[in-house]
Amino acid sequence: MKCPFCGHFDSKVIDTRPTEEGNTIRRRRECLKCKGRFTTYEKIESQPIMVIKKDGTRQSFDRDKIIGGIIKACEKRPVSYEKIESLVDEIEKKIQNSMTREISSRDIGEMVMEKLKSADEVAYVRFASVYREFKDLQSFAKELETILKKK
Repeated sequence: MKCPFCGHFDSKVIDTRPTEEGNTIRRRRECLKCKGRFTTYEKIESQPIMVIKKDGTRQSFDRDKIIGGIIKACEKRPVSYEKIESLVDEIEKKIQNSMTREISSRDIGEMVMEKLKSADEVAYVRFASVYREFKDLQSFAKELETILKKK
């Protein structure tokens, strides 16, 4: 590791500890030449995940899009931003752990609906009505009946 003070390439690790999230290691180092101390971070190199859209195009996975959709569904509902972030963290972790580099937007939408159903049923219905593109009142009522039967 190159020293940021003198440019020397040899240093020793003084302290190592994980960050709070647990996905990064923080290392305190000391330059063997100038004795300057500096911090480095080590994290797992992740592969980008591509989302296959309905029209067949591909784009990079963007958690902010999921957060935006959930926020719209949860508008004026008792769902905190922390809860929304937690739901998205769970979805993102599930996608990362799937070991696939491509996922369909349909699969992501299903995951969002699954999480919303347990978090807030009204937000779930709002999201589902846009996501499933209900064509008429009958299909919307059918979805509501399904929810009520499970209760």
